[in-house]
Amino acid sequence: RYTLFPYTTLFRSEKLNRDNKGTVSKMVEQTTRKPKHFSLSRLLIGKPLPTNDLEHQTVSRKIGLAVFASDALSSTAYATEEILFILALAGTSSAVFGISIPLAIAISILLIIVTISYRQTIYAYPNGGGAYIVARDNLGEVAAQIAGAALLTDYILTVAVSVSSGVAQITSAFPLLLPLRVELALAVIFVMTVVNLRGVKESGSIFAVPTYFFLGTMLLTLAVGLYRYSTGTLGVVTGVEVVQTTIQPLTLFLILRAFSSGSAALTGIEAISNGITAFKEPRSHNAAVTLQWMSGILITIFLSITFLAHQIQAVPSETETIISQLGRVVFGNGSILYLAMVAGTALILLMAANTSYADFPRLAALHAGDGFLPRQLTYRGGRLVFSWGIMTLATLASLLVIVMRARTTALIPLYAIGVFLSFTISQSGMVVRLRKIGKLKPGESIQGLETVMSYDPRWRLKAVVSALGAVCTGIVMLIFAVTKFTSGAWFVILLIPVLVFAFFRVHHHYKDVAHALTLQEKTYDISSHPVYTVVLVDGVHAGTIQLINFAKSLNHPWHAVHIGVNPEKSIKVRQLWDERIGEGELVIVPSPYRQLNRPIRAYVETLLRENPDTFVHVVVGHLAMDSPWKQALHQNSVLIFNMALNGLERVVVTIVPHQITREDMHEANNGKPVDRNMFTSHDLRREKNES
Repeated sequence: RYTLFPYTTLFRSEKLNRDNKGTVSKMVEQTTRKPKHFSLSRLLIGKPLPTNDLEHQTVSRKIGLAVFASDALSSTAYATEEILFILALAGTSSAVFGISIPLAIAISILLIIVTISYRQTIYAYPNGGGAYIVARDNLGEVAAQIAGAALLTDYILTVAVSVSSGVAQITSAFPLLLPLRVELALAVIFVMTVVNLRGVKESGSIFAVPTYFFLGTMLLTLAVGLYRYSTGTLGVVTGVEVVQTTIQPLTLFLILRAFSSGSAALTGIEAISNGITAFKEPRSHNAAVTLQWMSGILITIFLSITFLAHQIQAVPSETETIISQLGRVVFGNGSILYLAMVAGTALILLMAANTSYADFPRLAALHAGDGFLPRQLTYRGGRLVFSWGIMTLATLASLLVIVMRARTTALIPLYAIGVFLSFTISQSGMVVRLRKIGKLKPGESIQGLETVMSYDPRWRLKAVVSALGAVCTGIVMLIFAVTKFTSGAWFVILLIPVLVFAFFRVHHHYKDVAHALTLQEKTYDISSHPVYTVVLVDGVHAGTIQLINFAKSLNHPWHAVHIGVNPEKSIKVRQLWDERIGEGELVIVPSPYRQLNRPIRAYVETLLRENPDTFVHVVVGHLAMDSPWKQALHQNSVLIFNMALNGLERVVVTIVPHQITREDMHEANNGKPVDRNMFTSHDLRREKNES
């Protein structure tokens, strides 16, 4: 049914165009009509959306904050904890943990610088793309692919880290679930994937609820905590098992390690600049305002959590998170507000993966559109989202969760290098762009690869901000690479060059294919060639008759071929062919090793050698059932034959399906279901041999 439909549509369209052009739209409408049978994909993902509905799938600032800021906001749940985990190597004294406050202030200053720089990027590149587009426009293709590889790696890690951290929050409140943390993480990834396949607008509306619930519960917790601190009623945490570590001296290297771990709070800042096209008009303005909201909220929560964690003497632990400890002290263990705060934190951590689901498919589509990733990643699914990108992200993140056993601390060393590498490249690219703008005269404009560059009298100030951001994030990236190298950062440092190499291999392949297909500088002989048709038959039955009728309708010389996997069946096929077909030649190709692919390929290659100017047309039959489970019960060898003949020039393969529906199987016995018991054993064996 599905194989023949495009051809049927073509023939019907030609007739409709002659008779009544207006009725073509009715035929097109029929192709999108809701099917009568049950569809699981329709239930989970929703009905398909037309292409012209794409402009209505944009989001407002409030929804955009939930879609693109959840990653950045969620990092506040573990950034302070990661600082304390490293400082705990020097002991658990108050003086040591007190260093977390100046470190948090330094990280917040860095966040402000990066935010200002990315705000400039949003206005300079309103079509999105972030570091990838900035690098390609100003630094060249190699830098663009490095930035792209870093960002794609970061988005995969974002899903793994955020989901693992969210599961850690759940197991902190319910320790009995700790052995199931991997299964819980995989279940969350599955749900996130299904929701995002429904579309950006719908997923944003769904995930806005947990995002704003987290903001409400967290701001309430911090407000009550700061109030109790100011009134002297804030207690200290008790009953927490401190993480077991080997004591080390408090050195500058250790402090830098803590700083780099806490810099995870910056992850997700770049998300809005990558997804500008998802916002409603004016896109750049709405994206920039959302970025400012996000940064302000992020700094407020991060500094407050770090300050209060020090005041309650929170300690890093493998069994309870810093957020859970803070909630217990502020609201009391087991209270409704404590559970609400933990639930909100867990939800935002789980929903943080939505940022990657929004940005990874878009960035992958940009790469694929430029020919550096498979073209399939550019295709939009029924809900106008890049379905292949979403599925790729979910698969890779799930594998990472399984390998790392859903442990946040094990994933963090892999995390931030790609983020800060993309930060550095993006801001360096903005410096180059602003220097070009500085060379223009007032009122002058030039066309860049992506956008038009016009003179800006404030270009020096903007260039200084971007340069400062590039230097700072570059230093943090180097600190992270050195301090986390043995903890797992070496893997990302090795992975990014490997990905860039793979990107260019894909790109060169597409260029070679384009060169092979071009009509320029080549001379082609456009002429007719004889065609010889080969009909592949596995037996003699109703489907075989349809194959022969199709081959005869082409008015080309033809003969039938049977691959003799079973010698006894081959004899029976020959006998039935002579009895019931009575025309055409049947060639039986022996297959002593019971293979289908090699014998047919060898046979067709022989025909090509014997007929160097002839096209060989291979016609393959296919039993098409009316349900997937029935289809799975048949051999479905079409794919085997297609693969066997792949790569042979002058070979054309046509699949002719023979439809078998429920009605066809109930036609016998006066319209009643066929009674299998009415056949003798001889009849059953004969029917089996014939089919």
